Amino acid sequence: MEITEELFKYTDEVGPEKIIHIYEPRTRMRAIVVIDNVAAGPAIGGVRMAPDVTTSEVFRLSRAMTYKNAMASLPHGGGKSGIIADPKTVNKEQVIRTFARGIKNLEEYIPGPDMGTDEASMAYIYDEIARSVGLPRELGGIPLDEVGATGYGLAECTAVANEYINLDLNGARLTIEGFGNVGKPAARLLAEKGVNLIAASDSKGTIYNQKGLDIEELIRIKEAAGSVINYKDGEVMKATDLLMISTDIFIPAARPDVITEANSDVLDAKLVIEGANIPISEAAEKMLHDRGILVIPDFVANAGGVITAAVEYHGGTEAAAFERIKSTIRRNTKQILDKVYSEKRYPRETAIDIAKQRVQKAMRYREWM
Repeated sequence: MEITEELFKYTDEVGPEKIIHIYEPRTRMRAIVVIDNVAAGPAIGGVRMAPDVTTSEVFRLSRAMTYKNAMASLPHGGGKSGIIADPKTVNKEQVIRTFARGIKNLEEYIPGPDMGTDEASMAYIYDEIARSVGLPRELGGIPLDEVGATGYGLAECTAVANEYINLDLNGARLTIEGFGNVGKPAARLLAEKGVNLIAASDSKGTIYNQKGLDIEELIRIKEAAGSVINYKDGEVMKATDLLMISTDIFIPAARPDVITEANSDVLDAKLVIEGANIPISEAAEKMLHDRGILVIPDFVANAGGVITAAVEYHGGTEAAAFERIKSTIRRNTKQILDKVYSEKRYPRETAIDIAKQRVQKAMRYREWM
């Protein structure tokens, strides 16, 4: 199959505009950039670094960003990039700087942090090309991970969604897949609403205590020892065992495709709030919905990070970002769920229809599109 055929299989009426593969021979840096749609403005999307990132994954992530930015009414389109490397074993600064030089002329793409990258990575990119978001405070940025922007949005989304399934948050059981920069603040903020964290996982395993986990102690252990499995007051299990724990709220906050058609029947929950991007396949989401499990799609639930990034890019404050996260995610969650239950449709199907209409309306204002 010719490469053009392979790449064009991703195209539809929305995009993508560009799929770019970058290779730097001297350092052997390999990367993929997908600029999906820029009708509303330059694309904002994270830089993912992982040894197994693929073109298909980056495209799916870029499309999620197109819809996420449209749902948040941001003056930005969607894009995403993936650096094919293990952030734990490479000279990360060198790789990031090499990548930045490779995207210098892609002025319609504004990079942000994602899995495997952080505000320091964005500082290196900014130093090279003067174009990134999620910068350290010292450079005038709003560090997304430090302020917990995505986790804040997840908590606000949960506070709306629970009303549609008559779930009392006070005492509701919570499990989090991926107890990292998204999962930790989400756990803290949901605890303030009365939710009880009973299980959390990372790449090394799962920690479980049906009576509840001490969130602050778990965070301390995670940061000091590198994994939740070093927490003493709980049962240590395999990372994949997390799905089998009976819970009320499940937040996937790490890798893509944690739940697929192959294992969707294992999950025992009432509400799923997608903290990661594309954590559940579309077919599996439908299977969960048919089983009575409400799933709030990623580009609706986890928009807190990109909302903050856009506010930063346009010179706004952290306080303004959080106010916009709250109003936007609450409004979108309610709008989607009202249609889901009145029209008896799937949540993602409903959300995509709304987002796509906004994107296509923006496209009509652009003559070249």
